[in-house]
Order: sequence, then C-alpha cells, then structure tokens
Amino acid sequence: MSTLVTHSALMTRRSVTALLRQPAFVLVTLIQPAIWLLLFGALFEKAVQIPGFGAGGRSYLEYLTPGVVAMTALFSAAWAGTVYIEDMTLGVMDRLLASPVRRGALMNGTVAYQSITSIVQTLVIIAIAYAAGARFERPLAGIGLTLVAAVLLTVVFAALSNAVALLTREQNALIGVSQLLSLPLAFLSSAIMDPRLAPSWLQTVATYNPLDWAVVVSREALSATPDWAAVWPRLGALAGLSIVMSWLATQAFRAYQRSV
Repeated sequence: MSTLVTHSALMTRRSVTALLRQPAFVLVTLIQPAIWLLLFGALFEKAVQIPGFGAGGRSYLEYLTPGVVAMTALFSAAWAGTVYIEDMTLGVMDRLLASPVRRGALMNGTVAYQSITSIVQTLVIIAIAYAAGARFERPLAGIGLTLVAAVLLTVVFAALSNAVALLTREQNALIGVSQLLSLPLAFLSSAIMDPRLAPSWLQTVATYNPLDWAVVVSREALSATPDWAAVWPRLGALAGLSIVMSWLATQAFRAYQRSV
C-alpha cells in the first residue's frame, strides 16, 4: 500500500507539473462554462416561473450553477484519456509499464490530476456565478459538498476515458465515445431544466444518471433546507461508482499489454 501511495504521488506530480507549465489550459476550459452561466442564465431567467419548476425560490442562475459545475467536470474528465494516447504515441506508456511503477498508480496519477483541475474549475465557476448575482443560502457546506460531488464525478469519467484510451489506442475513438456520452448525459439530467417538466421516461433516466447525482447533491447542499435523503444516497452511489470504475480501468492495462 505504501508503494502504491508513493507511486501515485509521483505520477500525480508528473501530471500536475505538465499543467503548471501550461496554466492557460485551465483558463481555456473555463470559457465554455462561463458562456453557459452568463448566456443560459439570461436566456432562461424566466424559466423558474413555469408552474412545476422546482427552483425553490431561487433564481435560474442559482439553479443552473450546480449543473454547469457538473457538466464541466464531466466534459473535462471525458478527455482524460488523451494523456494516455499521447504517452502511447511517444512510447512513454511502454516504458512506464516496463518499470516497477504500480498500474494503480498510473491510473491514480491521471485521476488525481483531473480532480485537482475539477476543483479549480468548480471554484472559478462558483465565483463567476456570485459575480453575476447568484447567492446561496449555505455557501460553505454547500460548496464543500459541491467539490466532493464534482471530484467523484470526475473520477468516474476520467477512469472511463482512460479505459477507452487503453482499449482502443485511438484518439478518434476516444473523441467519439466522449461526444457520444457527454451531451446526452447533460441533457438527460436536471443540469439545465427540471426533469419533472419532461416526459416520464426522461425522469426515469435521470435517476440513474451519475451527472444528475452530482447536480442534485450540489443543488440540495447549497439550498437553505437541504433534502439530505436525496444527498447522501447519491453521494454514496458516486463514491461506489468511482471505486468500481477506477478498478475496471486499471484492469484495462492488461488488455493494452496483450495488444502490443
């Protein structure tokens, strides 16, 4: 276990060092979330007045912010596998697999890097929302749980992206899978609109959507009277899914080694 922790820390340091050399990357990833917040927040400002819209007295911007946080975490994590693709192309992956480094550490390093990026993105998005006029009743506890949910969601989809990269070894395949999952998961959730206003089948899909779990956790935690019965099961489901996906993605190294 101590070896795994040490190797994971070293691999995380490798990824973070690359990020520090190109800090503009994080800023670029925040352009789209800022547009969502400011544009959608203005376009659908009156949506909270629709009968049945469960805004709970909040403005649409306040309703939208947790959704933008979750979508940003998912979209960024969906591209995590590009690091593996680059390592494969340059021959770095083969050298790492021939070294004593633990396979779990290789996975933990990229997942931890994505989680750090997600934390920075979440804090900036919330700051933009505040600057635009959003106010949350439980800022400290709410933001804390929002960060936890965003990180767990990041782990789930970063692990999935890494697994796809290891299994396909193709940038185009990774892009295709990312595009196939990202937007449908975003729209089949309560990120932008209350699913109770949608058809019943969409409501059913949303209850099994990990993105929606993160959105509900954040939205409830930031509200004045959180529904903890909705928060803890979804947070637990995200934690469990992140562990399972990380383990499955680590097993994908075996398939990669057999194919080279």
